[in-house]
Amino acid sequence: MNLAILHTRAISGVQASAVIAEIHLSNGLPKFLIVGLPETAVKESKDRVRSAMLTSQFSFPYRHITVNLAPADIPKEGSRYDLPMALGILLASDQLQCDDIDQYEVVGELALSGEIRAVKGILPIAIAVQKAGRKLICPLENADEAALIHGLEIIPAEHLLAVCAHLSKQKCIPAYVAQSAGIVNSHCADLNDVYGQAQGRRALEVAAAGGHSLLMYGPPGTGKTMLASRLPSIMPMMTDAEALEVAALNSIAKKGFNVATWRERPFRNPHHTASSVALVGGGSPPRPGEISLAHQGVLFLDELPEFKRSVLEALREPIESGCITISRAARQTEFPAKFQLIAAMNPCPCGYAGDSKANCRCTEEQVNKYRQRLSGPLMDRIDMHVEIARMDQKLLLNSEAADNESSSEVQARVIAAREIQLQRSQKANCELNNKEIKKFIALSAEQKVWFEQAIEKLNLSARSYHRLLRVARTIADLEQSEKVELTHLAEALNFRVR
Repeated sequence: MNLAILHTRAISGVQASAVIAEIHLSNGLPKFLIVGLPETAVKESKDRVRSAMLTSQFSFPYRHITVNLAPADIPKEGSRYDLPMALGILLASDQLQCDDIDQYEVVGELALSGEIRAVKGILPIAIAVQKAGRKLICPLENADEAALIHGLEIIPAEHLLAVCAHLSKQKCIPAYVAQSAGIVNSHCADLNDVYGQAQGRRALEVAAAGGHSLLMYGPPGTGKTMLASRLPSIMPMMTDAEALEVAALNSIAKKGFNVATWRERPFRNPHHTASSVALVGGGSPPRPGEISLAHQGVLFLDELPEFKRSVLEALREPIESGCITISRAARQTEFPAKFQLIAAMNPCPCGYAGDSKANCRCTEEQVNKYRQRLSGPLMDRIDMHVEIARMDQKLLLNSEAADNESSSEVQARVIAAREIQLQRSQKANCELNNKEIKKFIALSAEQKVWFEQAIEKLNLSARSYHRLLRVARTIADLEQSEKVELTHLAEALNFRVR
Protein backbone atom coordinates (compact mmCIF):
# COMPACT_ATOMS: atom_id res chain seq x y z
CA MET A 1 0.00 0.00 0.00
CA ASN A 2 1.40 3.38 -1.04
CA LEU A 3 -1.35 5.53 0.52
CA ALA A 4 -2.35 5.89 4.18
CA ILE A 5 -5.12 8.04 5.64
CA LEU A 6 -5.37 9.09 9.31
CA HIS A 7 -7.65 11.39 11.26
CA THR A 8 -6.33 14.28 13.35
CA ARG A 9 -7.42 17.80 14.38
CA ALA A 10 -6.52 21.46 13.83
CA ILE A 11 -7.18 24.14 16.47
CA SER A 12 -9.08 27.30 15.46
CA GLY A 13 -9.94 29.38 18.51
CA VAL A 14 -11.61 26.96 20.92
CA GLN A 15 -12.84 24.74 18.09
CA ALA A 16 -11.05 21.63 16.81
CA SER A 17 -11.60 21.19 13.08
CA ALA A 18 -11.32 17.74 11.52
CA VAL A 19 -8.15 17.19 9.47
CA ILE A 20 -7.38 14.20 7.27
CA ALA A 21 -3.68 13.38 6.98
CA GLU A 22 -3.02 11.68 3.63
CA ILE A 23 0.45 10.16 3.24
CA HIS A 24 1.51 8.93 -0.21
CA LEU A 25 4.75 7.21 -1.26
CA SER A 26 5.81 7.28 -4.89
CA ASN A 27 8.89 6.57 -6.97
CA GLY A 28 11.28 9.37 -7.80
CA LEU A 29 13.96 11.39 -6.16
CA PRO A 30 13.82 11.17 -2.33
CA LYS A 31 11.81 14.09 -1.02
CA PHE A 32 9.56 14.84 1.97
CA LEU A 33 6.84 17.32 0.99
CA ILE A 34 4.11 18.65 3.31
CA VAL A 35 1.15 20.45 1.71
CA GLY A 36 -2.13 21.80 3.09
CA LEU A 37 -1.21 25.28 4.37
CA PRO A 38 1.40 24.18 6.96
CA GLU A 39 3.13 26.74 9.17
CA THR A 40 6.78 26.63 10.24
CA ALA A 41 6.36 24.17 13.14
CA VAL A 42 4.52 21.76 10.81
CA LYS A 43 7.18 22.04 8.08
CA GLU A 44 9.85 21.17 10.66
CA SER A 45 7.99 17.94 11.45
CA LYS A 46 9.80 16.14 8.62
CA ASP A 47 13.11 16.22 10.55
CA ARG A 48 11.52 15.08 13.83
CA VAL A 49 9.59 12.30 12.12
CA ARG A 50 12.64 10.99 10.26
CA SER A 51 14.86 10.90 13.37
CA ALA A 52 12.13 9.37 15.53
CA MET A 53 11.56 6.56 13.02
CA LEU A 54 15.27 5.78 12.68
CA THR A 55 15.95 5.75 16.44
CA SER A 56 12.90 3.47 16.88
CA GLN A 57 14.55 0.92 14.53
CA PHE A 58 12.19 1.57 11.62
CA SER A 59 13.51 2.16 8.12
CA PHE A 60 12.79 5.56 6.63
CA PRO A 61 11.66 5.12 3.00
CA TYR A 62 13.92 7.04 0.63
CA ARG A 63 11.13 7.77 -1.81
CA HIS A 64 9.01 10.75 -2.76
CA ILE A 65 6.83 11.28 0.34
CA THR A 66 3.84 13.60 0.06
CA VAL A 67 1.83 14.52 3.16
CA ASN A 68 -1.45 16.31 2.51
CA LEU A 69 -3.27 17.87 5.47
CA ALA A 70 -6.82 18.38 4.23
CA PRO A 71 -8.80 20.57 4.00
CA ALA A 72 -6.08 22.69 2.48
CA ASP A 73 -7.70 26.07 3.26
CA ILE A 74 -7.38 25.68 7.06
CA PRO A 75 -4.00 26.84 8.45
CA LYS A 76 -2.12 24.05 10.24
CA GLU A 77 0.10 25.07 13.15
CA GLY A 78 1.88 23.34 16.01
CA SER A 79 3.66 20.04 16.40
CA ARG A 80 0.58 17.84 16.96
CA TYR A 81 0.87 16.38 13.43
CA ASP A 82 4.19 14.59 14.08
CA LEU A 83 2.65 11.34 15.28
CA PRO A 84 0.00 11.09 12.52
CA MET A 85 2.71 11.67 9.89
CA ALA A 86 5.01 9.00 11.34
CA LEU A 87 2.20 6.43 11.59
CA GLY A 88 1.06 7.28 8.06
CA ILE A 89 4.54 6.71 6.62
CA LEU A 90 4.79 3.37 8.46
CA LEU A 91 1.39 2.29 7.14
CA ALA A 92 2.13 3.42 3.58
CA SER A 93 5.50 1.60 3.58
CA ASP A 94 3.94 -1.63 4.98
CA GLN A 95 6.02 -1.48 8.17
CA LEU A 96 2.82 -1.27 10.21
CA GLN A 97 -0.42 -3.19 9.70
CA CYS A 98 -3.67 -1.80 11.13
CA ASP A 99 -7.11 -2.55 9.73
CA ASP A 100 -9.06 -0.26 12.09
CA ILE A 101 -6.98 2.93 11.86
CA ASP A 102 -10.16 4.77 10.83
CA GLN A 103 -11.49 4.34 14.39
CA TYR A 104 -8.70 6.48 15.86
CA GLU A 105 -7.78 10.15 15.89
CA VAL A 106 -4.11 10.85 16.53
CA VAL A 107 -2.22 13.86 17.95
CA GLY A 108 1.23 14.15 19.46
CA GLU A 109 4.69 15.67 19.10
CA LEU A 110 7.64 13.37 18.52
CA ALA A 111 11.01 13.68 20.19
CA LEU A 112 14.07 12.59 18.22
CA SER A 113 14.20 9.48 20.42
CA GLY A 114 10.66 8.47 19.44
CA GLU A 115 9.10 9.57 22.73
CA ILE A 116 5.79 11.40 22.49
CA ARG A 117 5.52 14.85 24.05
CA ALA A 118 2.50 16.85 25.18
CA VAL A 119 0.74 19.34 22.91
CA LYS A 120 -1.51 22.32 23.61
CA GLY A 121 -5.24 22.39 22.96
CA ILE A 122 -5.95 18.75 23.81
CA LEU A 123 -9.29 19.51 25.50
CA PRO A 124 -11.03 21.02 22.42
CA ILE A 125 -9.66 18.06 20.45
CA ALA A 126 -11.04 15.58 22.99
CA ILE A 127 -14.49 17.22 22.85
CA ALA A 128 -14.55 16.97 19.05
CA VAL A 129 -13.29 13.36 19.01
CA GLN A 130 -15.94 12.30 21.51
CA LYS A 131 -18.65 13.83 19.30
CA ALA A 132 -17.19 12.03 16.26
CA GLY A 133 -17.36 8.70 18.10
CA ARG A 134 -13.70 7.76 17.67
CA LYS A 135 -10.87 6.84 20.04
CA LEU A 136 -8.12 9.34 20.82
CA ILE A 137 -4.41 8.52 20.75
CA CYS A 138 -2.68 11.35 22.62
CA PRO A 139 0.47 11.91 24.73
CA LEU A 140 0.38 10.46 28.23
CA GLU A 141 0.99 13.94 29.69
CA ASN A 142 -2.26 15.13 28.11
CA ALA A 143 -4.34 12.16 29.23
CA ASP A 144 -5.56 13.73 32.49
CA GLU A 145 -6.84 16.74 30.58
CA ALA A 146 -8.54 14.67 27.86
CA ALA A 147 -10.13 12.43 30.53
CA LEU A 148 -12.35 15.34 31.61
CA ILE A 149 -14.56 14.40 28.64
CA HIS A 150 -16.82 11.53 29.73
CA GLY A 151 -17.45 8.71 27.28
CA LEU A 152 -14.17 9.16 25.39
CA GLU A 153 -11.75 6.23 25.07
CA ILE A 154 -8.21 7.55 25.47
CA ILE A 155 -5.09 5.67 24.44
CA PRO A 156 -2.18 7.29 26.35
CA ALA A 157 0.99 7.15 24.25
CA GLU A 158 4.54 7.38 25.61
CA HIS A 159 6.60 6.17 22.63
CA LEU A 160 6.17 5.60 18.91
CA LEU A 161 6.98 1.89 19.36
CA ALA A 162 4.21 1.51 21.96
CA VAL A 163 1.64 3.06 19.60
CA CYS A 164 2.72 0.79 16.75
CA ALA A 165 2.48 -2.26 19.01
CA HIS A 166 -1.04 -1.22 20.04
CA LEU A 167 -2.26 -0.62 16.49
CA SER A 168 -0.80 -3.90 15.24
CA LYS A 169 -2.46 -5.76 18.17
CA GLN A 170 0.90 -7.00 19.47
CA LYS A 171 0.65 -5.26 22.86
CA CYS A 172 -2.44 -3.22 23.52
CA ILE A 173 -2.25 -0.03 25.60
CA PRO A 174 -4.97 -0.02 28.29
CA ALA A 175 -7.51 2.77 27.96
CA TYR A 176 -6.68 5.61 30.31
CA VAL A 177 -8.68 5.84 33.53
CA ALA A 178 -8.65 9.25 35.23
CA GLN A 179 -7.66 9.41 38.86
CA SER A 180 -10.62 10.70 40.87
CA ALA A 181 -9.69 13.80 42.81
CA GLY A 182 -11.68 16.21 44.91
CA ILE A 183 -12.20 19.83 44.02
CA VAL A 184 -9.14 21.83 45.02
CA ASN A 185 -9.75 25.42 46.08
CA SER A 186 -6.62 27.52 45.70
CA HIS A 187 -8.49 30.72 46.62
CA CYS A 188 -7.28 30.85 50.23
CA ALA A 189 -8.50 34.44 50.65
CA ASP A 190 -11.69 34.64 52.73
CA LEU A 191 -14.13 37.50 53.10
CA ASN A 192 -13.79 37.47 56.88
CA ASP A 193 -10.29 38.92 56.39
CA VAL A 194 -11.97 42.23 55.51
CA TYR A 195 -12.76 44.33 58.60
CA GLY A 196 -15.58 46.82 58.41
CA GLN A 197 -16.47 48.08 54.92
CA ALA A 198 -20.11 47.01 55.24
CA GLN A 199 -21.03 48.92 52.08
CA GLY A 200 -18.27 47.24 50.07
CA ARG A 201 -19.12 43.76 51.40
CA ARG A 202 -22.80 44.25 50.58
CA ALA A 203 -21.96 45.46 47.06
CA LEU A 204 -19.72 42.43 46.53
CA GLU A 205 -22.53 40.10 47.61
CA VAL A 206 -25.03 41.73 45.24
CA ALA A 207 -22.53 41.65 42.39
CA ALA A 208 -21.81 37.94 42.95
CA ALA A 209 -25.51 37.03 43.19
CA GLY A 210 -26.53 38.70 39.93
CA GLY A 211 -23.25 38.66 37.99
CA HIS A 212 -23.13 42.46 37.93
CA SER A 213 -20.11 44.60 37.10
CA LEU A 214 -18.78 46.77 39.91
CA LEU A 215 -16.59 49.87 40.25
CA MET A 216 -15.08 50.67 43.64
CA TYR A 217 -13.54 54.10 44.24
CA GLY A 218 -11.90 55.61 47.29
CA PRO A 219 -8.56 56.61 48.86
CA PRO A 220 -5.60 54.22 48.64
CA GLY A 221 -5.35 51.50 51.27
CA THR A 222 -9.07 51.26 52.05
CA GLY A 223 -9.44 47.64 50.88
CA LYS A 224 -10.64 47.87 47.26
CA THR A 225 -8.20 45.28 45.94
CA MET A 226 -8.73 43.09 49.01
CA LEU A 227 -12.47 43.04 48.43
CA ALA A 228 -12.11 42.28 44.72
CA SER A 229 -9.78 39.33 45.38
CA ARG A 230 -12.43 37.78 47.66
CA LEU A 231 -15.16 37.78 45.01
CA PRO A 232 -14.37 34.29 43.58
CA SER A 233 -14.73 32.81 47.07
CA ILE A 234 -18.42 33.81 47.27
CA MET A 235 -19.45 33.11 43.66
CA PRO A 236 -21.45 29.94 42.86
CA MET A 237 -19.51 26.92 41.63
CA MET A 238 -19.37 26.51 37.87
CA THR A 239 -21.49 23.88 36.15
CA ASP A 240 -19.74 21.13 34.19
CA ALA A 241 -20.49 22.90 30.90
CA GLU A 242 -19.11 26.21 32.16
CA ALA A 243 -16.02 24.54 33.60
CA LEU A 244 -15.30 22.81 30.29
CA GLU A 245 -15.59 26.13 28.44
CA VAL A 246 -13.01 27.68 30.78
CA ALA A 247 -10.79 24.61 30.58
CA ALA A 248 -10.83 24.69 26.77
CA LEU A 249 -9.65 28.31 26.80
CA ASN A 250 -6.85 27.52 29.25
CA SER A 251 -5.90 24.50 27.16
CA ILE A 252 -5.00 26.68 24.16
CA ALA A 253 -3.52 29.54 26.23
CA LYS A 254 0.20 30.05 26.65
CA LYS A 255 0.25 29.28 30.36
CA GLY A 256 -1.47 25.95 29.87
CA PHE A 257 -4.06 23.98 31.78
CA ASN A 258 -4.04 22.75 35.39
CA VAL A 259 -6.34 19.77 35.96
CA ALA A 260 -6.28 20.24 39.75
CA THR A 261 -8.03 23.62 39.63
CA TRP A 262 -10.22 23.22 36.55
CA ARG A 263 -13.49 23.76 38.49
CA GLU A 264 -12.44 27.14 39.93
CA ARG A 265 -13.72 30.41 38.55
CA PRO A 266 -10.81 32.35 37.02
CA PHE A 267 -9.58 35.62 38.49
CA ARG A 268 -7.53 37.73 36.05
CA ASN A 269 -5.73 40.87 37.21
CA PRO A 270 -3.85 42.44 34.25
CA HIS A 271 -1.41 45.30 34.88
CA HIS A 272 -2.50 48.77 33.79
CA THR A 273 0.28 48.83 31.15
CA ALA A 274 -1.40 45.93 29.26
CA SER A 275 -2.09 46.57 25.57
CA SER A 276 -5.37 46.11 23.72
CA VAL A 277 -4.10 42.86 22.18
CA ALA A 278 -3.18 41.52 25.63
CA LEU A 279 -6.67 42.30 26.87
CA VAL A 280 -8.89 41.23 23.94
CA GLY A 281 -6.56 38.67 22.32
CA GLY A 282 -4.79 38.45 18.99
CA GLY A 283 -1.60 37.26 17.40
CA SER A 284 -1.06 34.71 14.66
CA PRO A 285 -2.65 32.28 15.15
CA PRO A 286 -5.11 34.20 17.36
CA ARG A 287 -4.81 33.51 21.08
CA PRO A 288 -7.31 34.42 23.82
CA GLY A 289 -6.66 37.61 25.78
CA GLU A 290 -7.35 38.48 29.40
CA ILE A 291 -11.08 38.99 28.89
CA SER A 292 -11.45 35.49 27.41
CA LEU A 293 -9.24 33.91 30.08
CA ALA A 294 -11.61 35.55 32.60
CA HIS A 295 -14.59 33.78 30.96
CA GLN A 296 -17.12 32.68 33.62
CA GLY A 297 -14.96 34.44 36.21
CA VAL A 298 -13.66 37.84 37.28
CA LEU A 299 -11.65 40.43 35.35
CA PHE A 300 -10.22 42.86 37.90
CA LEU A 301 -8.84 46.15 36.59
CA ASP A 302 -7.00 47.95 39.38
CA GLU A 303 -6.17 51.66 38.91
CA LEU A 304 -8.77 51.85 36.14
CA PRO A 305 -7.94 55.39 34.87
CA GLU A 306 -4.28 54.38 34.41
CA PHE A 307 -5.21 52.01 31.57
CA LYS A 308 -4.91 53.43 28.07
CA ARG A 309 -8.12 54.88 26.69
CA SER A 310 -8.05 52.54 23.68
CA VAL A 311 -7.68 49.52 25.98
CA LEU A 312 -10.72 50.45 28.06
CA GLU A 313 -12.85 51.25 25.03
CA ALA A 314 -12.14 47.75 23.70
CA LEU A 315 -14.09 46.39 26.69
CA ARG A 316 -17.38 48.01 25.71
CA GLU A 317 -18.58 45.43 23.18
CA PRO A 318 -17.55 42.29 25.09
CA ILE A 319 -19.31 43.53 28.25
CA GLU A 320 -22.57 43.59 26.29
CA SER A 321 -22.14 40.59 23.96
CA GLY A 322 -20.16 38.13 26.10
CA CYS A 323 -17.81 37.22 23.24
CA ILE A 324 -14.97 38.75 21.23
CA THR A 325 -14.32 38.26 17.51
CA ILE A 326 -10.73 38.67 16.28
CA SER A 327 -10.70 39.43 12.56
CA ARG A 328 -7.74 38.88 10.28
CA ALA A 329 -7.45 39.10 6.51
CA ALA A 330 -7.59 35.33 6.09
CA ARG A 331 -10.06 34.33 8.83
CA GLN A 332 -12.07 35.25 11.89
CA THR A 333 -11.76 33.64 15.32
CA GLU A 334 -14.36 34.01 18.06
CA PHE A 335 -13.59 33.52 21.74
CA PRO A 336 -16.13 33.55 24.58
CA ALA A 337 -15.71 36.49 26.98
CA LYS A 338 -18.54 36.29 29.48
CA PHE A 339 -16.67 37.87 32.37
CA GLN A 340 -17.63 39.86 35.46
CA LEU A 341 -15.86 43.21 35.43
CA ILE A 342 -14.62 44.51 38.78
CA ALA A 343 -12.67 47.78 38.72
CA ALA A 344 -11.03 49.99 41.31
CA MET A 345 -9.83 53.58 41.15
CA ASN A 346 -8.75 56.52 43.28
CA PRO A 347 -10.88 59.68 43.27
CA CYS A 348 -7.97 61.81 42.00
CA PRO A 349 -4.30 61.47 40.94
CA CYS A 350 -2.98 61.77 44.51
CA GLY A 351 -5.84 59.61 45.80
CA TYR A 352 -7.12 61.76 48.67
CA ALA A 353 -9.93 63.87 47.17
CA GLY A 354 -12.82 63.92 49.62
CA ASP A 355 -10.80 62.20 52.36
CA SER A 356 -11.47 63.82 55.74
CA LYS A 357 -8.13 62.66 57.19
CA ALA A 358 -5.76 63.59 54.36
CA ASN A 359 -5.27 66.69 52.25
CA CYS A 360 -5.70 66.44 48.49
CA ARG A 361 -2.84 68.09 46.57
CA CYS A 362 -4.58 68.04 43.16
CA THR A 363 -6.09 71.05 41.44
CA GLU A 364 -9.63 70.94 40.10
CA GLU A 365 -8.28 70.75 36.57
CA GLN A 366 -6.12 67.74 37.43
CA VAL A 367 -9.04 65.95 39.07
CA ASN A 368 -11.30 66.55 36.06
CA LYS A 369 -8.61 65.43 33.63
CA TYR A 370 -8.03 62.26 35.68
CA ARG A 371 -11.71 61.34 35.74
CA GLN A 372 -12.21 62.17 32.06
CA ARG A 373 -9.92 59.28 31.15
CA LEU A 374 -12.99 57.10 31.67
CA SER A 375 -15.56 57.64 28.93
CA GLY A 376 -19.26 58.01 29.63
CA PRO A 377 -20.26 54.95 27.55
CA LEU A 378 -17.87 52.72 29.51
CA MET A 379 -19.02 54.02 32.91
CA ASP A 380 -22.62 53.60 31.80
CA ARG A 381 -22.00 49.89 31.21
CA ILE A 382 -20.81 49.29 34.78
CA ASP A 383 -23.82 48.30 36.88
CA MET A 384 -22.69 49.41 40.34
CA HIS A 385 -20.51 52.31 41.58
CA VAL A 386 -19.55 52.07 45.24
CA GLU A 387 -17.44 54.36 47.40
CA ILE A 388 -15.00 52.55 49.71
CA ALA A 389 -14.25 55.03 52.50
CA ARG A 390 -11.34 55.03 54.92
CA MET A 391 -11.80 52.46 57.69
CA ASP A 392 -12.02 53.42 61.35
CA GLN A 393 -8.60 53.02 62.98
CA LYS A 394 -10.15 51.63 66.18
CA LEU A 395 -11.66 48.75 64.24
CA LEU A 396 -8.33 48.06 62.56
CA LEU A 397 -6.44 47.96 65.85
CA ASN A 398 -9.12 45.87 67.59
CA SER A 399 -9.81 43.49 64.73
CA GLU A 400 -10.45 40.59 67.14
CA ALA A 401 -13.71 42.23 68.13
CA ALA A 402 -14.96 42.39 64.54
CA ASP A 403 -17.69 39.89 63.74
CA ASN A 404 -17.29 39.33 60.01
CA GLU A 405 -19.11 36.75 57.95
CA SER A 406 -16.98 34.16 56.20
CA SER A 407 -17.07 33.56 52.46
CA SER A 408 -18.99 30.30 52.92
CA GLU A 409 -21.83 32.09 54.75
CA VAL A 410 -22.15 34.75 52.08
CA GLN A 411 -21.80 32.17 49.30
CA ALA A 412 -24.80 30.25 50.65
CA ARG A 413 -27.03 33.33 50.19
CA VAL A 414 -25.53 34.00 46.76
CA ILE A 415 -26.22 30.44 45.59
CA ALA A 416 -29.81 30.61 46.86
CA ALA A 417 -30.40 33.88 44.99
CA ARG A 418 -28.80 32.51 41.81
CA GLU A 419 -31.02 29.39 41.93
CA ILE A 420 -34.09 31.66 42.06
CA GLN A 421 -32.86 33.47 38.95
CA LEU A 422 -32.18 30.25 37.04
CA GLN A 423 -35.62 28.84 37.89
CA ARG A 424 -37.28 32.08 36.81
CA SER A 425 -35.42 32.92 33.58
CA GLN A 426 -32.69 30.23 33.11
CA LYS A 427 -30.04 32.96 33.35
CA ALA A 428 -28.43 35.39 35.79
CA ASN A 429 -30.07 38.79 36.25
CA CYS A 430 -27.19 40.57 34.52
CA GLU A 431 -28.20 38.83 31.26
CA LEU A 432 -31.89 39.83 31.26
CA ASN A 433 -32.96 41.64 28.10
CA ASN A 434 -35.49 44.47 27.99
CA LYS A 435 -38.50 42.21 27.40
CA GLU A 436 -37.52 39.97 30.31
CA ILE A 437 -37.03 43.01 32.55
CA LYS A 438 -40.61 44.10 31.83
CA LYS A 439 -41.85 40.57 32.46
CA PHE A 440 -40.05 39.88 35.73
CA ILE A 441 -39.89 43.39 37.22
CA ALA A 442 -43.38 44.88 37.31
CA LEU A 443 -43.33 48.35 38.92
CA SER A 444 -46.28 49.75 40.82
CA ALA A 445 -47.66 53.24 40.18
CA GLU A 446 -45.84 54.56 43.26
CA GLN A 447 -42.55 53.04 42.10
CA LYS A 448 -42.95 54.50 38.61
CA VAL A 449 -43.43 58.01 40.01
CA TRP A 450 -40.42 57.60 42.26
CA PHE A 451 -38.38 56.31 39.34
CA GLU A 452 -39.35 59.19 37.08
CA GLN A 453 -38.11 61.67 39.67
CA ALA A 454 -34.83 59.75 40.13
CA ILE A 455 -34.18 59.56 36.37
CA GLU A 456 -34.87 63.26 35.90
CA LYS A 457 -32.78 64.34 38.89
CA LEU A 458 -29.78 62.09 38.15
CA ASN A 459 -30.05 62.30 34.35
CA LEU A 460 -29.88 58.53 33.92
CA SER A 461 -29.68 57.01 30.44
CA ALA A 462 -31.94 54.22 29.21
CA ARG A 463 -29.08 51.76 29.70
CA SER A 464 -28.58 52.94 33.29
CA TYR A 465 -32.31 52.57 33.91
CA HIS A 466 -32.35 48.93 32.81
CA ARG A 467 -29.15 48.09 34.68
CA LEU A 468 -30.59 49.65 37.83
CA LEU A 469 -33.67 47.43 37.52
CA ARG A 470 -31.49 44.32 37.13
CA VAL A 471 -29.58 45.18 40.32
CA ALA A 472 -32.88 45.80 42.17
CA ARG A 473 -34.14 42.39 41.02
CA THR A 474 -30.96 40.78 42.44
CA ILE A 475 -31.37 42.54 45.79
CA ALA A 476 -34.96 41.25 45.96
CA ASP A 477 -33.73 37.72 45.17
CA LEU A 478 -31.19 37.90 48.00
CA GLU A 479 -34.06 38.70 50.36
CA GLN A 480 -36.23 35.89 48.87
CA SER A 481 -38.78 38.50 47.78
CA GLU A 482 -41.04 37.66 44.85
CA LYS A 483 -41.66 41.33 44.01
CA VAL A 484 -39.24 44.23 43.73
CA GLU A 485 -40.06 46.65 46.54
CA LEU A 486 -39.26 50.35 46.81
CA THR A 487 -36.50 49.60 49.32
CA HIS A 488 -34.80 47.35 46.75
CA LEU A 489 -34.98 50.10 44.13
CA ALA A 490 -33.56 52.64 46.59
CA GLU A 491 -30.60 50.40 47.44
CA ALA A 492 -29.95 49.72 43.75
CA LEU A 493 -30.03 53.46 43.05
CA ASN A 494 -27.54 54.01 45.90
CA PHE A 495 -25.21 51.61 44.10
CA ARG A 496 -25.68 53.50 40.82
CA VAL A 497 -25.01 57.09 41.88
CA ARG A 498 -21.39 58.12 41.20
